[in-house]
Amino acid sequence: MDSQYVIQTTDVNRIFSVPGGEFQALYDINVQIPPGNLAILKGRSGSGKTTLMNIIGALDNPSSGTVLIEGNDVKNMTPKERENLRRTRMGFVFQAVSLIPTMNAFQNVEFSMRLAGIKAGRERDKRVESCLKMVGLGNRMNHMPAEMSGGEQQRVAIARAIAHSPRIILADEPTAELDSAMAAQVTRLFQEMTRKEGITVLMTTHDVGLMDAGDMIIELENGKKIG
Repeated sequence: MDSQYVIQTTDVNRIFSVPGGEFQALYDINVQIPPGNLAILKGRSGSGKTTLMNIIGALDNPSSGTVLIEGNDVKNMTPKERENLRRTRMGFVFQAVSLIPTMNAFQNVEFSMRLAGIKAGRERDKRVESCLKMVGLGNRMNHMPAEMSGGEQQRVAIARAIAHSPRIILADEPTAELDSAMAAQVTRLFQEMTRKEGITVLMTTHDVGLMDAGDMIIELENGKKIG
């Protein structure tokens, strides 16, 4: 496998045990994403997008095949190494935003930086403020999740994902709860991060209007890669 790709999968299959037998969610998936690219992962519900995202994010294991992240074989990592990979090298944006309800927006974003081992100080505070301003929430830093709309909570989740300057962001439908203007703004933010910081973004979306924003498109259908 070629380490020039920040994300590379070879012949990845995923089979789940189900009552009465097995269900194959992915079939021989081969993906190569160079650093600094915004890759759009598209496909209908049930096509295998989230399953593939979870495997690339070291949250799940393939039934067979190989996954390399920055040239490192994930299956050879210990559980602690996989956890460290997720905390320090990756940022996640899920459909369920999962903000901590007892923390305000600032604290939710700051918490991800603490998990990544970034020490407290003025620079960390400035980074948190900067990330919240980038997603249009500079005036909502002290608000609790319950005081925010679904779209605002999603934007906090995006700020949380980028705060520790990960090398990879995995975003599962990050714009689903946003209006078209904010969805375009968030996508432009992802584009800017790939251009300026060399971050690689893999984003699933159903929004046809955002497809052209990607440097590459990966399409799945019934667990198989198209094209």
